[in-house]
Amino acid sequence: MSTNTHLILNPLPEETSTCILCFDISKYGKTVQFLICSFVIFVFFLLYGYFQELIFTIEGFHPYGWFLTLFQFGCYSIFGFTETRLRGIIHRRIPLKTYFFLALLTLGTMGFSNASLGFLNYPTQVIFKCCKLIPVMAGSILIQGKKYGPLDFGAAVLMCIGLTLFTLADSQVQPNFNTTGIIMISMALLCDAIIGNVQEKSIKAYGADIAEVVFYSYSIGFLYLFFIMTLTGHLQDGFIFFSKNPRECYGYAFIFSVTGYLGIQIVLTLVKISGAFAAVTVTTFRKAFTIIISFIFFSKPFTIQYLWSGLIVVLGIYLNLYAKKNSISFSDLELKIEHLFRYFTLRFSSRRHNHYMSTI
Repeated sequence: MSTNTHLILNPLPEETSTCILCFDISKYGKTVQFLICSFVIFVFFLLYGYFQELIFTIEGFHPYGWFLTLFQFGCYSIFGFTETRLRGIIHRRIPLKTYFFLALLTLGTMGFSNASLGFLNYPTQVIFKCCKLIPVMAGSILIQGKKYGPLDFGAAVLMCIGLTLFTLADSQVQPNFNTTGIIMISMALLCDAIIGNVQEKSIKAYGADIAEVVFYSYSIGFLYLFFIMTLTGHLQDGFIFFSKNPRECYGYAFIFSVTGYLGIQIVLTLVKISGAFAAVTVTTFRKAFTIIISFIFFSKPFTIQYLWSGLIVVLGIYLNLYAKKNSISFSDLELKIEHLFRYFTLRFSSRRHNHYMSTI
């Protein structure tokens, strides 16, 4: 297949070796590779979530979520530039006008997500991120004209129910509950839904490598945010605040950025080794552990409604995964329901007939 038509969703080139942090694990079996990747994913993303919540515990940090995003975009731009040069990716494939739009969406996704923690309980933010399927479905229907089956819509309904119940529980137990955080994380998910579909169409159309997409999206997004924050005066305010406590502010932000970038690479490596189903399963369990760690290390009120509303969301996630492996159309569902109705009708008729014959 030619380079222009090949779809590359993995930032690593197609090669026989599989590496994690420059260590070749190809000599091990698939099961060992899966376990190694899963362990590293847990380590990186648990650290990512921990430091993301930890940095917002610094006194007075809440208004500086966008400055944290600027720092994160700067780190990702440097990491992306380094990766493209090390892998020999020099020529840009996707047009700049597409990257201008992607950078804006990336900025919305990351910026609103980070800023929402200034107003939102961290477990609630994670639960919202788990429900990304809902806006992604809407975006893919509108942007790409995709069609979904009844199981996909059923999964979306379960996620909506679980998300609503989790949010209601949060509003009851959190004394400082603020709808601003809900609006921000919803905007982040909306941008995420659009960006996923735009990225998919662009990669298919131009055969671009994901490393190129990462570099240009974050570097242009960095310039956007730098310009906006300079005009509003928030850039200077952010520098002043971070300079008051540079070890904690810059240190936490750097670890947060590094673990997030490396975690994404390992997830994509796991997709290459074991497939998307296994990767989503691992990341779902990782999110569950992130919520548990949040309650352990950061004191916050707890209610049992968090547990069962979260389980409804998890059920929706796995119904969506099942739908991807076992596609069912609405006509198939209608046929199955019709067969099931006939089966029970025959069973009921048979029982009535047997009862009638026994009374004669």
